[in-house]
Order: sequence, then C-alpha cells, then structure tokens
Amino acid sequence: MSAPPTGGTPAARRPAARQPSARRQPVAARTPVARRRPADAQPRVAPARGTARGTVGGVEERSGTVPRRRAPATSRGERAAVPARRAPSAAVPRGPSRPPAPPGPAQAVVASRGRMIGLVVVLSLVLVTFAGRLVYVQGIAGPEVAQEAREKRMTTAQVLGARGEITDANGVVLATSVERYHVTVNQKQVASYRARGSSDGLDGAAGVASRLAPVLGLNAAELGGDLVGDRGYVVVARNVLPDVAREVRALRLDGVGVEKVADRVYPKGTVAGNIVGFVNSEGEGLQGLEFALHADLKGTPGQERFERGKGGQPIPGGLSEAHPAQDGRSVRLTLDSDLQWKAEEQLRAKVAETGADGGAIVVMRRTGEVLALAESVAFDPNTPGAQATTALSRSVSDVFEPGSTGKVVTIAAALEEGLVQPTEPFEVADRWTTPHGETIKDSHDHAVQKLTATGVFAESSNVGTVLIGQRLTKDQRYQYLSAFGFGARTGIEMPGESAGLLRTPDDWHGRDEFAVLFGQAVSVNALQAASVFATIANDGVRVPPRLIAGWTSPDGRYTAQPPPDGIAVVSPQTAQTVLSMMESTVVEGTGKEGAIPGYRVGGKTGTAQRFNPSGYTASFIGVAPVDDPEVITAVILHNPRTSIYGGTVAAPVFATVTGYALQQLGIAPSGAPATLFPATWE
Repeated sequence: MSAPPTGGTPAARRPAARQPSARRQPVAARTPVARRRPADAQPRVAPARGTARGTVGGVEERSGTVPRRRAPATSRGERAAVPARRAPSAAVPRGPSRPPAPPGPAQAVVASRGRMIGLVVVLSLVLVTFAGRLVYVQGIAGPEVAQEAREKRMTTAQVLGARGEITDANGVVLATSVERYHVTVNQKQVASYRARGSSDGLDGAAGVASRLAPVLGLNAAELGGDLVGDRGYVVVARNVLPDVAREVRALRLDGVGVEKVADRVYPKGTVAGNIVGFVNSEGEGLQGLEFALHADLKGTPGQERFERGKGGQPIPGGLSEAHPAQDGRSVRLTLDSDLQWKAEEQLRAKVAETGADGGAIVVMRRTGEVLALAESVAFDPNTPGAQATTALSRSVSDVFEPGSTGKVVTIAAALEEGLVQPTEPFEVADRWTTPHGETIKDSHDHAVQKLTATGVFAESSNVGTVLIGQRLTKDQRYQYLSAFGFGARTGIEMPGESAGLLRTPDDWHGRDEFAVLFGQAVSVNALQAASVFATIANDGVRVPPRLIAGWTSPDGRYTAQPPPDGIAVVSPQTAQTVLSMMESTVVEGTGKEGAIPGYRVGGKTGTAQRFNPSGYTASFIGVAPVDDPEVITAVILHNPRTSIYGGTVAAPVFATVTGYALQQLGIAPSGAPATLFPATWE
C-alpha cells in the first residue's frame, strides 16, 4: 500500500461538500470578531506543510479562525500570494472597487520613524541657529550691541543753575528765582499715543490734547495744533507751578514731559523796578541791574543724562549721569526799599500835582552809597510790557542843565583858590553885561543889593555869582567842574549812564565862559548833580556813587564790596564853609521850603532853561544834618507847569523824603543851633 500523498491526512482529502464544518455561510454569520493585534506583535507564520488540519478546495482550516485560501504554488517550493477573501457573490453583491488597504503595521512604523527623524533634524538646525546667534550676540557683539541700545535710550537734559537774588540793604528780596516747570512735547511720540481705556477713546494728538488741556487750563483744540508735527521738542506751557507739573507727570502721556526751570519774580513790584530791571524767558538780564550784573547773578548750567522709556520718562534704576549746576551769586544793594517806596510815592504825586513832564529823586550818603533812585514813571519787572525797550533809570540816562545848583562848584572853587571870603561884600544889580556885549540877568528884576558872598549864594544871584566866579581863569573853571564829576560817568553799576556834557574852554563861545559859573552851558544827570553835594558833605572828597553793598556766594558767605577810593577836590575847611553858606539858603534864602524840623539843613535851589524840549528844570539839592552830614537828596522836576522855581516845587519834596530817610537811618536830630555868615552888609 502506497504512502498517502504529501500535504495532508485522509480527512483532508475529502471533498469540501462532504465536510459539514466547511459549509459556506455568510461572512457576518460565520466570522468571529477578530482580536486586534498590538502594533509591535509579530505576524503569524503559516504552519509548515503537513501540519494543517485540512483544506477544502485549497483553503486551509484553522481552529477558531476564518480559513484562508492557500495560494497555488507557482513553482516548486513556492506558493502564490493569497488574495484577500471576499464574500460570496450570492451573499454580498459586487459593488464598486474599494480603495487599497492601509499599509501594514511594519510600513506604518517605518513611515513614523522617518517623520520623527526629519522633525528632529529640523529642530536641531533651528536650535543650532539660535544658539549660534545667541553666542554671537552675547559673547562676541554683546558689549557693542548693549552700548548702542543704551545710547539710543539715553537723553540729555540741561539743568540751569539758580540765578542769584537781588536784595536791598536790609535783606528785603527785590528779585528772586522760584521753582517752575516747562511742559514740553515730542510731536513724533505724541502721534503714537493710544487711548488705553480713556473715556473719549481718542488716539494721537487729539487724545493727548483732550487729557492735557484741562490740567494746563488751555483750549484743547488750540493745544492740539501744537502737538501735531515732526519736531522733537516743543514747549506748550511755560513756568507752570509744581503741583501742575505733578499732575502732568501723573497722566503718563506719550511724548509729554516736564522740565524744571527757574522763573524770575520781583516781590516788590514797581518798587525799585527801574533799578532792578528784568530778565527774558531764557533767564538773561535785559535791563537794569539784571543786565549789568548778569555775569555774576547767573548760574553755571549743568547737565543730566539718563535712560528714558518710550514716553520719554526716566527709567527707574537706569543709567544716570549728572554734572551739577552752579548757582549764581546774590547781590545786596545799598538801597533801602522803604525809602525807595517813599521817594517814588512823593515824586509821582508831585509830578501829577504840578503837571511836570517827569522827574527823578536821588538819595545817597556822603560816602557814595545810593539809598534811593526814584523815577516818575512806575515800572513793574514782572510785566515789562512796552517799557522794556526804553531806558528804565532816567536819573542816570537823562541829562539837563543844573542851573543854580551848579553854583556850588563856583563858590567852592573861589574859596579854595582864596579868591573870595564868605563875608566879602558885593553890590549886586539885576543885570550884568559881558565883555562881548551879552547880558546876564537874575531870575527877577531888583534894585542893587548889598550882599555878601554868602548872601549872593543864598539869594541865588546869577549876577553876583559871575562877579565872584570871573576871578577864576577859564582853565580853573573847567578843572573844578571836571574834578566835581561833570562830563564823566560816575561809575554807578546801572547800565545806560550818560556822561553829561562839559566842553573844554577852547570850545566855549560867547557867554559860555560865564554861563558855566551858574550852571548853564553844561549838562549833568541827576546822580552827577547829587554827587557834587555829597562831595561837599564828605569834607571835599568825591567818592563815586555805588549801588552794591556786597555779594553772597552760593554757600551763604557774605563779602562786603570794598568802597572805591575817594578823590580830594577841595579842603575840609572849604567844604565846611560851603555847607554853612548852603544852610543860609534854607534859613534865609530861596530854599526855606526845604527845612526839616529838628535838623539843620543846607541846600541849593535851581532853575534852568530847557531847549529840547523847551521848558524849565526846577530842582533842589540839600544835605542833612549840616552839623554831621549823612543824607544827600536831589529832587529834579522837568518842566513843571505850576511853578518853575525849585524852591517852590522841589524843596517841599526834599523835606519830606529826607526827613523820612533820617528816621529810617536812625539819625538823631541836630544838637547845636546854626551859626551863619551874614548875608548882607551896610
């Protein structure tokens, strides 16, 4: 009996129809739910030939599985690929072709691994790129990049040194600087402003204007026009108060900043305004002492560099470099502000009363310290206005013929040269004819008077003065006028001082050589005229007038200004004699209205014709007390309408102002009565 065929048992070779277990059934009915294999499970390997339980029509039978059709062998030892099993045509209708089956588990693993490798490579390249850039920025170019970024954040602000104060002799402040702020904008940064939840929702310049205008008290529409543009620095509000500046900072508006400045204020207003002057918006002196002393008063500016944020604000903790500013020196004047006020009040009242064009009052000590320098026109440095372009102190800039007050020089020169004595008698007519045939007259017609030299001075006789003065040579006349300060600036610290006019004898024509003896054909300013009397009061020594008492450094140290050297003009004996003759003018002569109860007063009246504009200058200049001279006061009125005589309109003002000055200075009344030279003779 032959061996069974290779490939199966007898049961395996039975016809399929005869195997009940192999009856074809619908797939849904006969196929159990396949258990899903894990992805990493190894595929099943078909059992070796001869191990199958059986086949039906070429389909292997396996326990618990759907039989699969065995692939026919294409050659010895090989099998054909087994196609995917389909449902019988009787059970499942043939439809359209299905898409190819998804890749098997092995192929999915390979594809996933490829994608992962690609992603890792890309990420690695990105990381390497960033790492390289980081190494370059931090390690190689780091310092340079950081420095460049810092420089872009840095901004420089100028810090002004505080301007020194101007005070009077008693420390009363006449000019000072206070803390103020300018509100500035960067128009480029303003354009980037965003509302950030504000109620109006406006961006840019409109939004900044709507929030900033109420704080500054400005119209939003007008302010908005200043915010539009491409300028990096625009001042939209000047000299705002510190509390306003704090409100502006609190808004934190893009491109809006505040900078500290020093605003100049003048607490006394019009009092001494003509002397103090004023500064412009940049803190530069333009008039008065503010201009003349600018180099000492102004501070030295400093700088502050700091890192700023997007809105221009300093970055807390950022780099900051400061070069401190240096404050200016403060000046103490010789002025007494109360006396200055009194002089201004009296002068302006008299100008209004007499209808004069203007005037000036000078009050000074015999040693040159100016106590008051009043003008008839009030000037407030806080609001300069149209007066800013005019001369503020006409007492040093305007000149006039001194008239009879100039006779002091003639009498002093004649006494000093020994050409006359105070009691020498003269017969004085009301007219005198010069060798050139010109007539010189007294102020009024009168019969021949028997006057001493003292009487000639007391009665202010032009004719009598010429009779005395013609004994001086023309050169002597010129030399004494020059020695008393005619034709030269006094050197006062005020700007715009005029030197007056004093021509040399070669330029005197006609009656000039005689006119200079009674204060004509020459011109002086009010301060020069007062300085002549201060020289007599100072024992014949002329000390240049001055306004500065001393300086205070920024650290508070006060240094007195050294007094200028004096120049002896006449002897003390001559000066004392002239003082006595001046006292006769007040007691017996034309200056009776200048008397001050309790004090011995000496003075001289003056009336001089004006030519441009036409009119007269009335004046009174005096000294008190005569027994111990302390105060010299000059009252000048230009073209008074009620009277042209200094003894009538100027002397009463002298008495009021000088009496107030004596009280302010605490000068005791005179003790001994006057002993006067006789004014007449028989």
